Amino acid sequence: MRHDNGRAVKQLIVTADDFGLAPAVNEAVEQAHRRGILSAASLMVTASAAGDAVDRARRLPELGVGLHLVLVDGRPALPPDEIPDLVGSDGRFPTDVTVAGINIFCRPRARAQLEHEIRAQLELFRKTGLALDHVNSHHHFHIHPTIAATLVRLAPQYGIKAIRVPTERPIESWHAAGDRLLRRLLASITQVPWTRSLRRQLDRAGIRANDCVLGLSDTGDMRADRVARYLANLPEGVSELYVHAAVERWSGPEAWPQNYACRGEFEALIDANVLATLHRVGVRPITFAALTQPAA
Repeated sequence: MRHDNGRAVKQLIVTADDFGLAPAVNEAVEQAHRRGILSAASLMVTASAAGDAVDRARRLPELGVGLHLVLVDGRPALPPDEIPDLVGSDGRFPTDVTVAGINIFCRPRARAQLEHEIRAQLELFRKTGLALDHVNSHHHFHIHPTIAATLVRLAPQYGIKAIRVPTERPIESWHAAGDRLLRRLLASITQVPWTRSLRRQLDRAGIRANDCVLGLSDTGDMRADRVARYLANLPEGVSELYVHAAVERWSGPEAWPQNYACRGEFEALIDANVLATLHRVGVRPITFAALTQPAA
């Protein structure tokens, strides 16, 4: 994006995923928005602490709340007997994204059930009364062509105006973060066909999206020093910096992996040096909804 004078514009969205997964996540979202740089959160409407998340969101009118669509590694909105081709014997979605993706791609019954489930989660979000800031998905599963096409088709009915494109600029991210070059390159190579397809569909439909994601190859490790480096090297265009923040760990089947520095990621969002770095670059975090507003 550029101003009329040709000067490049840098825009930043700071998003916390898995809002509603646990009270510890919800508390981190609220505190990081009130005290720090967090501008958006992605709500898991079927998660156990979703009600608490919605209550908090209603107290945070400037927080951009979107739908974190869960179609893998989580619980569905519909009863398991209505989507038997999508869930296992435990009534939950499978954890293996590849297996789930092949199932949806190859089986018409699974695709029909998929649309019913997506609609059900969109309806649950609608019932919260919150404005739908954006849509993304657990494990970025919406890059699957069937899911992407379904979301685009349902967008007018449910007011979907912005969707995350989970794409990383590997060289720029490596220069900023200083590590994981091979991981960044491999992730980019394997995901580019899907993310490009998603972006083409969004462009044709007039649905807004970010230009890149910061932290895609750093999931679970977005501590303060890393976040500050990303902000100091903010690229042109619309960047989305995303985190998995929680004020403490919790146990149970929906707990994040042990290697996730969830407390560290929360602290990064309120860190004094991170706040100072953001001030120096002169960028104020925005919501996805801000991208859909007419230019001033």
